[in-house]
Amino acid sequence: MSKRWYNEHRRDPWRRKAKSSGYRSRSAYKLLQCQEKFNLIREGDTVLDVGCHPGGWSQVSVELTGETGRVIAIDLRPCEPIPGVELMVGDITEESTQRLILEMLQRKPIHAIVSDISPRLTGQYEMDQAISVDLVCMVMDFAIPLLNDGGSFITKVFQGRGIEAIVRAAKIRFSKVQRFSPVASRNSSSEVYLVCKNRLPANKIDGDEISIRMAVEKELADQGFIINSEDEEVNDSGPIGFSVHRAK
Repeated sequence: MSKRWYNEHRRDPWRRKAKSSGYRSRSAYKLLQCQEKFNLIREGDTVLDVGCHPGGWSQVSVELTGETGRVIAIDLRPCEPIPGVELMVGDITEESTQRLILEMLQRKPIHAIVSDISPRLTGQYEMDQAISVDLVCMVMDFAIPLLNDGGSFITKVFQGRGIEAIVRAAKIRFSKVQRFSPVASRNSSSEVYLVCKNRLPANKIDGDEISIRMAVEKELADQGFIINSEDEEVNDSGPIGFSVHRAK
């Protein structure tokens, strides 16, 4: 951790505001700003928070859903308890974790999915960006079918290759898809939030449509990039995803 980053972190007004307001992370204000603009979460909603640690987005979600709502939150790392939030520890890309989520839902739909998920960073931007895209695709492919008609989905993703393919795939499934950069994001950050509203009914979506992950891989291949699946590893932080290279 550099001294410059540490000093900027200490002076960060959003960090200070979050601390004074009782939020566990400055990113809580990113969700609040997305909510103010797009009205993603309503009172009484069931919300799935993916990549919830340390809990800032879960805190905001439970405030917005109120006593009649439900918030299920999951992360690889455990969070301190949050009143009104059902916290899980697990990898949402693993089938065992997905089955547990389905059991918790008991066939009831989700109204909103919020994801501030981020991969374990390597410090190499091209690799980190590819991993971020891969991770987002896997989350979307599992979670979007759980949304009710008209439901919302928001996720963080690092800007770069594959984003346009994700946007196009999302537009097949939602009536409104937009990229948004909250004011609370750091100026130096490469992150962007993909906001998807009004999930379309299943009968309006082509049943032969390929998964979002496959759509991204196909577009990258068409652009002359190759996916190195053999680079995928599993460690204490879960799978790191794929890497992308220009084909020779």
